[in-house]
Amino acid sequence: MDLRTAYPTPGDLAGAVGATGYLADDALATVGWLALRLSRPLLLEGEPGTGKTALAEALAMASGLPLVRLQCYEGIDATQALYDWDFPRQILHVRALEAVAGAARDVASVEESLFDERFLLARPLLSALRAPSVLLVDEVDRADDEFEAFLLEVLSTWQVTIPEIGTITAATPPAVVLTSNRTRDLHDALKRRCLYHWIDHPGIERELAILRVRVPQIEPALADQVVRAVHRIRADRELFKPPGVAETLDWARALHELGTRTLDTETAAATLGVAVKYREDAQRVRDALDKVLTP
Repeated sequence: MDLRTAYPTPGDLAGAVGATGYLADDALATVGWLALRLSRPLLLEGEPGTGKTALAEALAMASGLPLVRLQCYEGIDATQALYDWDFPRQILHVRALEAVAGAARDVASVEESLFDERFLLARPLLSALRAPSVLLVDEVDRADDEFEAFLLEVLSTWQVTIPEIGTITAATPPAVVLTSNRTRDLHDALKRRCLYHWIDHPGIERELAILRVRVPQIEPALADQVVRAVHRIRADRELFKPPGVAETLDWARALHELGTRTLDTETAAATLGVAVKYREDAQRVRDALDKVLTP
């Protein structure tokens, strides 16, 4: 599938990912559609749990293309993102050649045979260049400046050079989604290469719609209680990490598994660890549960 022409309008893209359970608003659907149409990476920033990674997953599911995920972390380098050589197999290959009795071996030819395609381990970036796919570069803000510069070069040319093999160019550039939790500012050069969108926490009605789609088995009254409780929790600006949409969904699933029909103070306190993940935040919310659960 050629994603540049797969969806005639932003509405068609919203409908396609919506069929997988991801509800994109008009602004996100439009910038996502433009990114596909223009073959540009899409950079999504926002609080954790707002659906940045889930958009790439939904796009891959809707298009039927494989999702290739590159999880960034401090210290990641080009080798871990691009390719490596299968050293154990190369050693076995050398030993197999040595075991051939009486065979005269040219050192240069042996060395050449070691750097063959069959010993090449493709990491996420190389895999995404070799076949049509959706490439998710997750939490790019956790990588360092050097890796960001390397990534920019790949995304600008859609090709990489492997000294022992040659240059590999993408016949069809992958659809690229980069996510950032904004733990640090990304360089302007990378941002200029991308289309940009900030994903904020949704409003009550939109989050309720998401919950009904993703957790359809939950009682409507309980779903409404959970969403409104989460929004009141988020309203406390003193929290270290307010719950995201992912936590809303987890909390609803947990309450459903418990057979809960109405969210009361006792049940909320017992299950709060599903939605709030820091001790200080949990204590602060427990102290205000009466207000949080106000009808």
